[in-house]
Amino acid sequence: MSLKFKYVLFIGILHAVLIALIYFLLKDNLWYFLASEVGVFISLFISYLLYKSMIRPIDLISSGTDAIVDKDFSIKYLRTGSTEVDKLVDVYNEMIESLRKERTQLSEQSYFIQKLIEVTPLGIIILDYDGLISNINLSARKQLGLDNNQLMVGKNLKDFPSEISDFIQKLIPGNSKIISLNGTDKFKAQVNEVIHQGFKRRFIMIDDLSSELLKTEKDAYGRIIRMMAHEVNNSMGAINSILDSVIEFGFQDQGDQELKESLQIARKRNVGLNKFMDNYASLLRLPEPVFKKMDLAGLLKKVGQLFIPNALEKNIKITIDIPKHDIPIVADGVLLEQALSNIIKNAIESIGKDGEIRISCHKEGSFTISDNGPGIPDHVVPNLFTPFFSTKTTGQGVGLMLIRDILQLHKATFDLSTDASTGWTNFEVSF
Repeated sequence: MSLKFKYVLFIGILHAVLIALIYFLLKDNLWYFLASEVGVFISLFISYLLYKSMIRPIDLISSGTDAIVDKDFSIKYLRTGSTEVDKLVDVYNEMIESLRKERTQLSEQSYFIQKLIEVTPLGIIILDYDGLISNINLSARKQLGLDNNQLMVGKNLKDFPSEISDFIQKLIPGNSKIISLNGTDKFKAQVNEVIHQGFKRRFIMIDDLSSELLKTEKDAYGRIIRMMAHEVNNSMGAINSILDSVIEFGFQDQGDQELKESLQIARKRNVGLNKFMDNYASLLRLPEPVFKKMDLAGLLKKVGQLFIPNALEKNIKITIDIPKHDIPIVADGVLLEQALSNIIKNAIESIGKDGEIRISCHKEGSFTISDNGPGIPDHVVPNLFTPFFSTKTTGQGVGLMLIRDILQLHKATFDLSTDASTGWTNFEVSF
């Protein structure tokens, strides 16, 4: 029963009783009866005025409450002239304006933070109270290898297995670690917790360090190589000049032939040392690529055929499976040919003898070079493409570095791995 109804019922009963009493008590005295009836009507009028002054604030509170429930902060009330009502109106209007500003500010902050999360290069994953994904930005999707349209909100991170997600789930909140993938991609993952509405929520940040570390790495080994090449080449040039003079003019009369042979061996060793340093220096002399439209299928066929005679000497079969039509890409043909040559050379050296190499190209702008050699051991995978790392006893760790630098200049994605089910090692490249 509403307050309005209670008030009207009370006033109605009260005045009905008054009218009845007046009738029975004053019906024989006309003037007193009429005067009493006028008094009743005046009382009814005053009750009506009281009704308006008492119920209006209640109506105001009721309608204001409905507006707040509906989250409509645009409704304001005009002053009525009544001191009590106007005071209530002023308080309500001030409260609504404060709520409106606060809501607008929170909405703007929320929009700003959401846009900041979307455009930041940091991968950000926000979990809800149950540990399910409530927000994930494009950078994190890319780092996890997921489609931008793939639905992830409301799901568990375990539903999207990858090297990075598996690593993240093992991290303790407050800790951060570096993740290295295939020796090329490096990420810093960090898990933190915050208290939100009295409960803990986790958020994950993934920072791609690959380009930054690569630049620092190249600057560091570049300075070392330049210094070593300068010292070695200057010293070897002078030593070789002296050795040439001694070998040519110091044994005119059939002198000590063993000494002469020793000097010739020393000179060859010096020449080998120069070539050794030139291999490293070649990494620093990579020219800026000149991009032109070219045929990837034709280049793969040409480079593959160049290595067939060398492979046959070791009983290694090279199979070239590429389309007959052109596969146009935009690349530097000279640099790309150098990278392809190193990939095939590495495959031949990995097999040793008695094996097969397959060069295939079935997707537009991508190719795969596979070999059935011994494969890549698990402990070697994190060090692939790492500067100066090599599993060969005489290796310099230059080949994969050169391949990596050339492919990165072309902004190509690449992966070198051994398929556990087939035992074949695949070098996959996509432009």
